[in-house]
Amino acid sequence: MKKIISSFLILMVYAGFSQHNLSLKIEGVPSNAGAICAAVYKDHESFLKFDKVYKMGSKKATEGNTIIQINDIPEGNYAVAIFHDENGNDVLDTNMFGIPKEAVAFSKAKMKMFGPPRFDECAFKIVANTEITIVLD
Repeated sequence: MKKIISSFLILMVYAGFSQHNLSLKIEGVPSNAGAICAAVYKDHESFLKFDKVYKMGSKKATEGNTIIQINDIPEGNYAVAIFHDENGNDVLDTNMFGIPKEAVAFSKAKMKMFGPPRFDECAFKIVANTEITIVLD
């Protein structure tokens, strides 16, 4: 009986720390120039703050579709921001008004007329390995 309870407790602890993989299929990549960069955020306080990214990934841009794999994400709500770093400088280039010069996209939402969407508009839940498609504008 003691062995069964110990095994059950170990399984519960392991289940509580399950890690999942997030596969991001980026559609509409206009060229092979530069890289596609992805930032994963855990909450609205950190959303779109470059120094508060939870996980990130990037891959050489492939015209049409580019797939980025981000691993070891626990269950929870997340939002993703993507940009096409065409010049390869590892920075989202913006004009003097802060408007992106490079293509950007978000999970479940689009850029608004007067700024980016909010975290809650982009958020999705991860409870297992997850694949989402994001169209680069």
